[in-house]
Amino acid sequence: MNPMLPHRLGVEDAATYTGLSVSTLNKLRVFGGGPVFLKLGRRVAYDLADLDRWLETKRRRSTSDDGSQATR
Repeated sequence: MNPMLPHRLGVEDAATYTGLSVSTLNKLRVFGGGPVFLKLGRRVAYDLADLDRWLETKRRRSTSDDGSQATR
């Protein structure tokens, strides 16, 4: 983890970090399937470790890989 980055990111920064749009992150939060998030009052935040874990689950070896097998 980069010591220069904060440990928690707002939605905009989390979108940039993951390469997703803010809209996509918002939809994933409503419908499920996205990274774990923190609800801090009205604010939503993402822990970098949670984003990294979620991104790891998206690794694939081919377009036909459904992710059900280990990818390492």
